[in-house]
Amino acid sequence: MFLGIDIGTSAVKACVLDAEEGVKATASAPLGISHPFEGASEQHPQDWWVATCKAVGSIDARLRDAVRGIGLSGQMHGAVVLDKSLSPIRPAILWNDARATRECEELVQYAPSIGQVTGVYPMAGFTAPKLLWLSKNEPETHARIAHVLLPKDFVGLKLHGNCNTDPSDAAGTSWLDQTNLTWADAICSVSATDLNWLPPIKFGSDIAGHLRSEAASELGLKSSIPVAAGAGDAAAGAAGIGAVENADGFISLGTSGQLFVTTDAYRPNIESRIHAYAHTLPGTWFQMAAMLNGARPMAWLAELLGTPIQDLLRFAETAAEGPIFLPYLTGERTPHGDSDIRAGFFGLSESTNPGSLMRSVVEAIAFSFADAAHALENAGTSVDQLLAIGGGTRSDFLMQTIASVMGCRLGRSTDSDVGPALGAARLAQLATDGGSVSDIMAKPTVETWFEPDAEQNAALQQKLIAYRALYPALKAVPMP
Repeated sequence: MFLGIDIGTSAVKACVLDAEEGVKATASAPLGISHPFEGASEQHPQDWWVATCKAVGSIDARLRDAVRGIGLSGQMHGAVVLDKSLSPIRPAILWNDARATRECEELVQYAPSIGQVTGVYPMAGFTAPKLLWLSKNEPETHARIAHVLLPKDFVGLKLHGNCNTDPSDAAGTSWLDQTNLTWADAICSVSATDLNWLPPIKFGSDIAGHLRSEAASELGLKSSIPVAAGAGDAAAGAAGIGAVENADGFISLGTSGQLFVTTDAYRPNIESRIHAYAHTLPGTWFQMAAMLNGARPMAWLAELLGTPIQDLLRFAETAAEGPIFLPYLTGERTPHGDSDIRAGFFGLSESTNPGSLMRSVVEAIAFSFADAAHALENAGTSVDQLLAIGGGTRSDFLMQTIASVMGCRLGRSTDSDVGPALGAARLAQLATDGGSVSDIMAKPTVETWFEPDAEQNAALQQKLIAYRALYPALKAVPMP
């Protein structure tokens, strides 16, 4: 058995994989998010460990006793700053934090080639601009930094005691030279980052260490189990769904959203806002459109209205035409690169009801993926068939709407909602037993294909045009 652990934004998820029989068990433990000021988004690293122990500890003891390898996945870009004793100095600054917008502009000014070197222009959620922000706004904190890790790598530290990362998570920092897979010293210098703070880089299927006895006791596992370096959540999702060969692609419908296509070479196209990053496996890269607001707006609306998501989705399927919704609750990356823009409904009327609001949210998520596909085309990559992962795949209505708006066939497999935790488990299997990447990371059997509906596509085209016009119109309106 192999254990995959995914450090998400809203929860830590775990899955146990049997090499012959597939996923045997899944579990999760929720996480809270702190917003100490407008645009800020933080979590305490210790909360990840507590949630990891809860999630893994809830798995049947017989399965835990059979675990022979552990793999990790996690939310990318988070700044976990540690002191000399390897203790967190402050809460981690997350991927959807917008405080470092000005610092991104400064990094481009100080290092004009940064986008070409690191795969995309720096954005506020990335790690490097956050370190520059800390140097200016929390100098006492910055002065104590001895190590910088990514979220999954902090959990790795708790598991095996070593500081490591993998190429895919390193790629999302704005410090990685994507061609050479080394830290870019010049970019570290202009972002107030000591090169010595950054961890060694191992491929995701490399063994990063072995499970410490103290951690084993907390998790209810055997000690000395090998722990794979793992991958950032996007690359782990790719490993889980078998997107490890050139032109393999998928969409991810989690808190955030991604349109991901594996490539056999580093292919940056920085003007398109596409992320060109190293994959977690040797000799492999990917192009990715990254949206800060994947399926999250559905949960947000459900929380706002105090109504379960499934009920709202059921209402939405038969609801009348609703307003236009911009889904930018925490800004947006692809295609706008704008951390300041916010969400909103346009065209509310007295006939608007909860179902029509949810219908508008679902359409907006589909529109954001249409924008992502357009950006990817500008970067030289077209898609006509994709697999899908993440919790949002549970909704037939959402899946069908995305397929129709994108004009792209979407496939959902049995374990599509397991997501990056499955990829982490597969990396653990590869690290522990070796073998063929193509065999271990085989594509799943698709249980449902969602074919583009031409009639639905035609009905939504005018709304898509209006949706695309609304962002620049609102961009000109000053926020209070």
